[in-house]
Amino acid sequence: MAEKLDREEVVVLLGTPTEDASRLYAMTVTTGDPSWAGALAGVALQLPVYHVTEDAVKAEIAPADYDEHLALMAMAMDVDAIAGAVRRVREGHDA
Repeated sequence: MAEKLDREEVVVLLGTPTEDASRLYAMTVTTGDPSWAGALAGVALQLPVYHVTEDAVKAEIAPADYDEHLALMAMAMDVDAIAGAVRRVREGHDA
């Protein structure tokens, strides 16, 4: 999809449960697979990436849908650490 659409038309939403996993996947869709083991090794897609629990994303989801599908998961995760990791990658500070 990243090759078919303009970068401005694509946003990657993560639902990963840990800070480390979130950082790894965020890096994969921005600067390329940091493990150099996957198909995106060395492929810098530079796609904007967010975690589904970040405030900016949460604000776009109907509260009833968030409560039904995401709230329980969010209570079990360190959403602040995850959001921070994804934000640092998105802003180019953790690549």
